[in-house]
Amino acid sequence: MEQNNEIILFETSDKEVTLSVQLKNDSVWLNREQLAELFGRDVKTIGKHIGNALKEELDSSTIAKFATVQNEGGRRVKRNIEHYNLDMIISIGYRVKSKRGIEFRQWASKILKQYMIDGYAINEKRLHALQKTVDIQTRMLADIMLLEENAQIKDEESIRRKHVDVK
Repeated sequence: MEQNNEIILFETSDKEVTLSVQLKNDSVWLNREQLAELFGRDVKTIGKHIGNALKEELDSSTIAKFATVQNEGGRRVKRNIEHYNLDMIISIGYRVKSKRGIEFRQWASKILKQYMIDGYAINEKRLHALQKTVDIQTRMLADIMLLEENAQIKDEESIRRKHVDVK
C-alpha cells in the first residue's frame, strides 16, 4: 500500500526539516535531494555516502525506484527516481559530517536508548497533539450533552404545561 505523507523524521534545532516521504513496505523512503536537505549536504556528497554504504554494509534492497512527477523546463515530467529506505537513511546519517548529521545521530541515539531501556519510544509531540484532540472532543461532547439535557428539560416542561392545560 503506497501513501504519500508529510512527516518529521526528526526536528533540527533550526526547525527546518520537514520532508514529504514515500511510505511503502513498512519503511520510509527518501530520494537524494531529500537526503541532501535532511543532512545539510549536497547531492554529490550524499551519493558518495550511498556508494560507500552499499560497498560496506547494505545491499540493493535499500533502493527502490518510484515514479515521481517533477517540473522540468516549465513542464511536468514523470520520472522513475531512486529512493532509499530507512536503513540507508540511518547509515548516511551516521556517515555525514554536518551540524544536521550530528543532530540526527543524537536523535537516533536517544530513540534507540529509549527503546533499549523502556522497550518503546514515545513521540512526545504526537502524544501532546492527541491529548489536545481528546480535550477538544471531551469539551464538545460535554456541550452536546448539556444541549441535549436542556432540550429534554424543555420537552418535559412542555409536556407538564400541556398536562396542566388539559386538566
